[in-house]
Amino acid sequence: MPETSHRRVGLLIGVAAFLGLAGGAAAWALLKLIGLLTNLALFHRWATEVPSFAGWQPNWTLVPVAAAGGLAVSLLALRWPAIRGHGIPETMEAVLLRHSRIAPGVAFAKPASAAIAIGTGGPFGAEGPIIVTGGALGSLVGQVLHVSPAERKILLACGAAAGMAATFGAPIAAVVLAIELLLFEFSSRALIPLVVASSIAAGVHSFALGPGPLFTVPPHDYSGLAKLPAFAVVGVLCGLLAVLIARGLSMTEDLYSKLPVGEFWHPVIGACGFALIGLAVPRVLGVGYDAIGDILQNRLALATLVTLGIAKLVAWWIALGSGTSGGTLAPMLLISGCFGGVVGMVSEAWLPWLDLAPGAVALVFMAATFGAATGATFAAIVFLFELTGDYQVILPLMIATVVASFVAQALMAETLMTEKLARRGIKVGRAFEVDAYGHTLVRDVMTRAVQTLRADATWASAGATLGAGSHHVYPLVDHEGRCVGLANRMDLVLGASDPGEAVREISCDDPVAVRETDTLALALELMLAEGVEQLVVLDQLDRLAGICTRTDILGVRLGRVEQEERQPGWLKVRQK
Repeated sequence: MPETSHRRVGLLIGVAAFLGLAGGAAAWALLKLIGLLTNLALFHRWATEVPSFAGWQPNWTLVPVAAAGGLAVSLLALRWPAIRGHGIPETMEAVLLRHSRIAPGVAFAKPASAAIAIGTGGPFGAEGPIIVTGGALGSLVGQVLHVSPAERKILLACGAAAGMAATFGAPIAAVVLAIELLLFEFSSRALIPLVVASSIAAGVHSFALGPGPLFTVPPHDYSGLAKLPAFAVVGVLCGLLAVLIARGLSMTEDLYSKLPVGEFWHPVIGACGFALIGLAVPRVLGVGYDAIGDILQNRLALATLVTLGIAKLVAWWIALGSGTSGGTLAPMLLISGCFGGVVGMVSEAWLPWLDLAPGAVALVFMAATFGAATGATFAAIVFLFELTGDYQVILPLMIATVVASFVAQALMAETLMTEKLARRGIKVGRAFEVDAYGHTLVRDVMTRAVQTLRADATWASAGATLGAGSHHVYPLVDHEGRCVGLANRMDLVLGASDPGEAVREISCDDPVAVRETDTLALALELMLAEGVEQLVVLDQLDRLAGICTRTDILGVRLGRVEQEERQPGWLKVRQK
């Protein structure tokens, strides 16, 4: 990857600061809009604070209200299909296939559709739509400005990170999440603007929504080496839960595709489905932030946790699988928190010597399940640490999250974020690998033993060299060893009519050249740009140092393969 100048990085930083403010404002506006629509549609009052569904007793009118919301989302999706679902896979697709270009209308249609869906009872959180909205804003700014696709990708990620930071007040986790799910790059030119956008958005969160994270987390005792095995077991359970959540959603989407009605009506059917569940368990409706707080505070009874967890899971499957607009993070936190609370209560009753507080187990369940299901392992760890501000949570959290991710990767080929893309034939890599072309120098792979021709040679005098050699090209060098041209073997054989004709007359006078200290990434770019299969390699004095061919460059990949091959160690295994 070519280096970005300080001026370009400065431009990205300035735009990122704007996106931090815009993302923060969008998050505040969307939360207020969701609160307003929820109060109007379900509680029949004028208020902008997101209400609690605890103690609320809905009546049969909930079903037509939810169906109307689903219909409104379907109408918006006719114009902007990208608003369907939680939107992150579509944003990833834009990064991978469309040079990070998102239609401008998505920046407004996505939050509007999410507010309608959640405001009419949809069991979603606002964070997913806010992340997508922020990413759309970043993409829109990147389309207005004269930037490269790589820089536009950074701006898209800055907007997405700003949306998450403004929602949860977790700026570091927002940066990591953007890197893991959207950016596919870890460099200073990307990291600096991301940090700027995220920190400013988190400042907007503190100003508009109050200081501190979105949830109040009580202090818990996590420390102690003896507790790590218990949290490793928790990690296994979280991995299995993540698989259940992801596969259940995929199966639900498949069931919708088999319905004898068009896709337009799926959100309406899904709305009726979650509304019927909401009649029995009202707390499955809406964003559920207050329910998550009750789980962390250990305020819910065991039977309530079981009922709420299962009902929320099924309602979320039915709703999101229908293709309506909604988020994934808050529902997954609520679902996994319920199951974590159950595990904590059971361990507290049956295995009191473990001394595991139900709220602590629920907290770890939330992060580990989210990280395993989405593939954002590191972001989940950082997110929970920022949520608690408690360093004691780090060790059990790391153990549980990596174990959960290992289990999920062993049982799932794709994550919750990449499953849709895989079905469309789009492969998303999971690992950040070393760029072999970016750090390998030309001198490490070039061919040094090169047959050359004198620049003043005639066709007749070059005949012996051509007859004995097998190369396709021959560099022409002067008496000081400097390359002054490149002669093609076929041109020499077919192009000369006079044995006394100078070889230089039928050669290329301006060969494409690189320095031996240049990287293979630059060499490959030159080959593609100039349409050649070999490059002349020069030393610091412009003398010929060798030839670098396409085969030489591709050979680096073979070295990468060799790095993954097993080698015999000191411990020999006896063959039976």
